[in-house]
Amino acid sequence: MAIICVLLVVIAHSFFQKYLYMPPCEQCVYIRVAFLIIAVGGIIVAINPKNIVLKIFGYIFGFWGGIYGAKCSLKLSKIHDIMRADDADPFGVLGCQLQPTHIFSLPLEKMAPQWFMPLGDCGKEDSILPEGVVLDPLQEFLINTYANAGGWYLLPSQKFLNMPECSLICFVLCLGILAIMALSFVLTRLKNQI
Repeated sequence: MAIICVLLVVIAHSFFQKYLYMPPCEQCVYIRVAFLIIAVGGIIVAINPKNIVLKIFGYIFGFWGGIYGAKCSLKLSKIHDIMRADDADPFGVLGCQLQPTHIFSLPLEKMAPQWFMPLGDCGKEDSILPEGVVLDPLQEFLINTYANAGGWYLLPSQKFLNMPECSLICFVLCLGILAIMALSFVLTRLKNQI
C-alpha cells in the first residue's frame, strides 16, 4: 500500500503536472500529502513488523492519511460540481487558495515547491502550456483528449470518474484494507492472549 501511494504521487507530479502541464490546485496538493502520510505509516510498520508500538504508529498514520485524503477529495469533488454546474459561481467557491496551509504548518511548499505548491485553480484540470513548448504526438493527443472532456477523467470520452472521485476511491480502499489489517491484528493479539 505504501508503494502504491508513493507511485500515485509520483504519477501525479511526473506525468500529469510535468508531462501534461496540469498544475495542481490546493486540494490536489493536500491529496498528495495524504497519500504520503499513508506511505509513511507503511514505512514505519515495515521497519519492524513485529514491534507493536511501530505497528500502532503505522496504523495511526495510515488511518490519519486516509481520512485526511478522503476529506480533501470530497471537498475537491464539491468544488468540481460547483465549477461544472451550468450556473457556476466561482466566487462562491471556498477551499482553494494559492498559499497552502499544510498539516502542522509544515512549509512543504517551500521545502519542495515542485511537489507541494498549488499552481492551479481548484475544479479545473486544464493544461497550461509554457510559451514555446513543443509537444510530442502523445502529449498533444492526451492534452487534447482531456481538453475535449473538460478536465481529467479516468475515461475522458465518457466523462467517467474525475480526479477527486478516483482519489476518494483510492482512500476508501486504503481505509478498508487498513481496517481489515487492524482488525486482524487485534484479533490475533486477543487470540494469542487467550
